Amino acid sequence: MSQFWSDVTARLKPYVPGEQPVEGSFLKLNTNENPYPPSPDVNSAVSDFSISNLSLYPDPDSRMLVDALSERFNLSTEYIFVGNGSDEVLAHTFVGLLRQERPLRFPDISYGFYSVWAELFDIDTKLIPLRQDFSINVHDYLDADSPIIIANPNAPTSLALGLSDIERLASGNPDSVVVIDEAYIDYGGESAVPLVEKYENILVVQTFSKSRALAGTRVGYALGHPVLIQALRRVKDSFNSYPVDSFSQATAVASLSDEDYFRKCCDRICSSRESLIEGLINLGFDVLPSKTNFVFASHPDISGAELYSDLYKRKILVRYWDVPRLQGHVRITVGSENQCEQLLSELGKIVS
Repeated sequence: MSQFWSDVTARLKPYVPGEQPVEGSFLKLNTNENPYPPSPDVNSAVSDFSISNLSLYPDPDSRMLVDALSERFNLSTEYIFVGNGSDEVLAHTFVGLLRQERPLRFPDISYGFYSVWAELFDIDTKLIPLRQDFSINVHDYLDADSPIIIANPNAPTSLALGLSDIERLASGNPDSVVVIDEAYIDYGGESAVPLVEKYENILVVQTFSKSRALAGTRVGYALGHPVLIQALRRVKDSFNSYPVDSFSQATAVASLSDEDYFRKCCDRICSSRESLIEGLINLGFDVLPSKTNFVFASHPDISGAELYSDLYKRKILVRYWDVPRLQGHVRITVGSENQCEQLLSELGKIVS
């Protein structure tokens, strides 16, 4: 530990992202990236982008992108906040909305960054255990009236709550913010966006990284009551006035203009997911029902660590956590049809 570190830095346990191999020979099924390229409209936007724009600061309010999101969701621009990836949007949310007198509640198995941000921003937390089947019991979150953040669908379990359950969270905690992190919502879940005008305490966070295949440009956004959005803007303008660069704004706007391509890619991934689940079950795996672009699987005769290690030797990356309740499982990104077939072929050899 360095003598120059602050106390906060010394006690942090940073988030560990999925491995990004330097060599390109790996089949990468560990970080839930989209196996397909962005819309051709994005390619056109890149070709038309003027390099001279890079000498100027970007629009600090990302107005063109906010307008495009406003049109897509049929919401006033006052309900929309844009940031440098959903991780930054969520970090601002922790500072601006979730640091309260009562502890922040979220599942004990969920997106690993939640605990990191809570530690970084000195936020008291209360972890709510998932059921034995890894599902969320909404009743556990009612009537305590303290802030809540839930990934829906949840990661890494891939399970999703229905819209009625999300509404129960909002109505059951009227004086506290309920944040719904919808990074994977486009793969079959029910979005809580229709609730943001009805409940002033719901904030929905989404990203362009997954279903829009723009993980490399870092664009995320939040949808919620103007009072919540104003809090995020105050934090943003106290941290970085220009979070989303001009290039990223242009690609995100272009992506939103091609709804047909977006929907076809989502449908294709969902189809591959169902085929992958069927193939895994045929190999003896237990697989949770997924509403995401990944599956959460275990095998009765092979540990999660063994699966990870054996696949790594075959140049296939999946995600494994050496923590209680997750040690028997691996999380597998749904790749293209060919990638899923390659994975199943190698798993067949491992199982046999």
